[in-house]
Amino acid sequence: MVAISRFPDGQKCGFSVLSKPAFGTALENDRRRRRSKAVCRILQLVCTQALACAFLLGSAFSADPGVTATEIKIGNTAPYSGPASATGTIFRALAAYFEMVNDRGGINGRKVNFISYDDGYSPPRTVEMTRRLVERDKVLFIAASAGTPTSTAVWKYLNDRHIPQLFLISGASKWGDPKGHPWTMGWMPTYRSEAEIYARYIRENVPNARIGILYQNDDFGKDHLAGFKQGLGPDGQKLIVLELTYEVTDATIDSQIVRLKQAGANVFLDVTTPKFAAQAIKKAYAIDWHPLHFLDSLAASLGSTFKPAGLEAAKGIISIQFVKDPSDPRWHDDPGYKEWLSFMHRYYPSGSTVDQYNVWGYSVGQTLAYVLERCGNDLSRVNVMRQAANIKGLKLPMLLPGITINTSPNDFYPIKQMQLARFNGERWVLFGKLYDTSHAPSSDQ
Repeated sequence: MVAISRFPDGQKCGFSVLSKPAFGTALENDRRRRRSKAVCRILQLVCTQALACAFLLGSAFSADPGVTATEIKIGNTAPYSGPASATGTIFRALAAYFEMVNDRGGINGRKVNFISYDDGYSPPRTVEMTRRLVERDKVLFIAASAGTPTSTAVWKYLNDRHIPQLFLISGASKWGDPKGHPWTMGWMPTYRSEAEIYARYIRENVPNARIGILYQNDDFGKDHLAGFKQGLGPDGQKLIVLELTYEVTDATIDSQIVRLKQAGANVFLDVTTPKFAAQAIKKAYAIDWHPLHFLDSLAASLGSTFKPAGLEAAKGIISIQFVKDPSDPRWHDDPGYKEWLSFMHRYYPSGSTVDQYNVWGYSVGQTLAYVLERCGNDLSRVNVMRQAANIKGLKLPMLLPGITINTSPNDFYPIKQMQLARFNGERWVLFGKLYDTSHAPSSDQ
């Protein structure tokens, strides 16, 4: 942009001069005036041309903070430390994905600058880091941040400032609120829909069920609990013999597992993060308690949960799947798996190739890249959100067959299909039908 100074006499010129007293003859003064006018006309022409160039360049792309002609800056907060640190590999895989994108030329000619800060799964820390991303780093938007309580802590801040909070690694149903919070969108299936599927399975397949429940005492746990009870219905809720909670600051949940066994539960709904899920699996095995065990998808990780707990102890656990299990040989000749494996070897060689968290990071990266590609040169926050809310039938290489990503201005739940799977001691085995929860539960928030 070229700034034009306006002199008191109304002339426009691209530089400032100091006035001097008149001197010399009238002829000299006249010559000086003609030269001055000529110089001003030349500079005025230069300014006009510069403005025209600036206008043309400006019309080439429209952007908000975080965008230049060569860069798109994206912010993220993630639990690289703390009680949910096992999920940190998701975001390392996501960062590696953007490294690959940049090596291939970026997105529409711009490189992605992905800035990710550790929030330790602590909401106050998330607030601090998010403000830094927005106010100091000047990111275009926040993407794929982790956790329900942490994302909730900055939900209002980002929506008040019209900054997209896209594709959160959290299945809270509150993220599907386009009227109340039009700048926030989840990515994975909702916790309520997932838990409702577990409840339906129990109702249809488990006679004489006595259900024990352990859930994290925050929005993450309560969302699962609400969906589970909705799926059971009023009569089915009578099958619950004990509900217990834990705090993310607790050292162990061993006492809760003992109490659930003592209550006579033969079905266990386990709504925990990987650290506590591993504890629950180990303790149940140690005290010889073998209920039909349902584990939320966030904790259903071979590398982050089952291996620390012991594969034999985890045998028989049921969860939902929406991506291809990289430990399952059935996919090893699949082109999508081969592409992902090649990515892992080159860009994230320290990451586990049997951990589906790394599939999540790769796949959410592909979803973000798709949205940015569709933005073209209009990289305004409004257009980023518009494109995110108009995804139709997007197929990603590592989603399960039959699952596509779909959104609309009234539907902020991108992935609405999932399938039950049982862990056989080595890998997940899919069973039953593909559930479609297109009529996703609305948020109570």
